Amino acid sequence: MRRLIIATLLLCGGATSAVAEFSDNKIIIGVMGDQSGVVADVGGPGSIVAARMAVEDSGGIAGGVPIEIIAADHQNKPEVASAIAREWFDRRGVDVIVDLPHSGVVFGLMAIATEKRRSLMISGAASVEITGARCSPFVTHWTDDTYSLARGTAAALVQQDLKSWYFLTADYAFGHDLEKDATRLVEERGGKVIGSARHPLSTADFSALLLRAKSSQAQVVALASAGADTVNAIKQAGQFGIIRGGQHVAALHAFVTDINSVGLEAAQGLIITTGFYWNDTDGTRAFSERFFKVHGRMPTREQAGVYTSVLHYLKAADKAKTDDAALVNTEMRKLPVDKFGQQVRIQENGRVIYDLGVYRVKTPAESKGPWDYYERIATVPADTAFHSNETAGCAAASVR
Repeated sequence: MRRLIIATLLLCGGATSAVAEFSDNKIIIGVMGDQSGVVADVGGPGSIVAARMAVEDSGGIAGGVPIEIIAADHQNKPEVASAIAREWFDRRGVDVIVDLPHSGVVFGLMAIATEKRRSLMISGAASVEITGARCSPFVTHWTDDTYSLARGTAAALVQQDLKSWYFLTADYAFGHDLEKDATRLVEERGGKVIGSARHPLSTADFSALLLRAKSSQAQVVALASAGADTVNAIKQAGQFGIIRGGQHVAALHAFVTDINSVGLEAAQGLIITTGFYWNDTDGTRAFSERFFKVHGRMPTREQAGVYTSVLHYLKAADKAKTDDAALVNTEMRKLPVDKFGQQVRIQENGRVIYDLGVYRVKTPAESKGPWDYYERIATVPADTAFHSNETAGCAAASVR
């Protein structure tokens, strides 16, 4: 009997010790994004749906503890996002923040997360600096960045001998990076940028900018923007007859929801690069059809990135038996990532790498039904689509 009591106490002590590795005896995931603004359509409420699906697919527990999701709208304002993050980390016990569109928001939160030793998993912002010079061992980047988007879209168009470019660029870090990386590739391939114009976030009227782009006679009018800005620019480009006049409009950072908003009549012929399209494989279709039943529209790459990142984080936390950010991030970089049935990996600098698809937007006649918008025309292999550890410029990938 005495041996039985001792054995029971040891078992209870072991269980208590395991649970004690998780602060508050649970994992808390914060979904922070734009819930009502210019990019709410590509992340927003859909990102919350994606995070919940990942928790459901994990069985609702990791490492023997339950999982809780909270959400907030950062309004695309760095000061708002920073205040929320400090509240979440200091008082709410949030272990990891996910989604996070807007590069300016992300750069502020990266400093806070590194200071607090908490995790960020970014699926919205696209700046290459996230895993470059500003990298952190507590940060991972799950979706396309400006470097990869430039290599896909710009390379595909220059290869078609479309070598003169004019940029309409969103005037913040994301837009600047996208223009810079695309410009570099265009010039490396013998092309030329003959002009550019910048616009603030949430621009409704692109008429003056589009007239300047049209008068430039550039072969490609490149939109270095996102969300409603991209949608408005594409619609108005059609109204001004830019495509009918022989110029090509390239949406360097477009989402399937953007094409849905614009319609195939206006968007046909666009060249778009993305690491996720709902109708690519059996795995992407299975996830997307489940998502559609809940959200009423197909997922964007941002929402797919939230799902993949949360599922992988929970697998790593389960294996590490802790929510300690340093240990979980180390485990995340060791484990292969399941990206809808395809195995991909995380580099030491936090960059998730995978093959990118280059797509042409279909004509209305080519589309076979709702949301059937893209035709794959090329593939960019993972090892060439993204910066390597050696070329990224990251000097802080290891936990200190």
